[in-house]
Amino acid sequence: MTAVDKLKDPTVRALLEAVNSGDRAGFLALLTPGAVLSDDGTERNLEEWIDKEVFDSNGRIEVRREEADGRRLLARFRNDTWGEMSTRWAFEVEGDRISRIETGQA
Repeated sequence: MTAVDKLKDPTVRALLEAVNSGDRAGFLALLTPGAVLSDDGTERNLEEWIDKEVFDSNGRIEVRREEADGRRLLARFRNDTWGEMSTRWAFEVEGDRISRIETGQA
């Protein structure tokens, strides 16, 4: 397991810290304008998805493995709606902001 505060990419690390602390505003501040989220290969409305899957349902991410200098993760994701599941995450980073998030079951 990799502690979130030890992730190599500082922008991804800050995004996961925002998830795990319930900081929606902090999460959104780390995204580029027009950032995209894809869940199991389908693009979603990013703000609706994060509200439903993360912030309104107590979502948390526990990193199992990081790759690609911290921009690809295998993690345990849990929320009050779905419980706990193995997930994969990939992030495209532009400067100090994230432009694309891809997630899905692993």
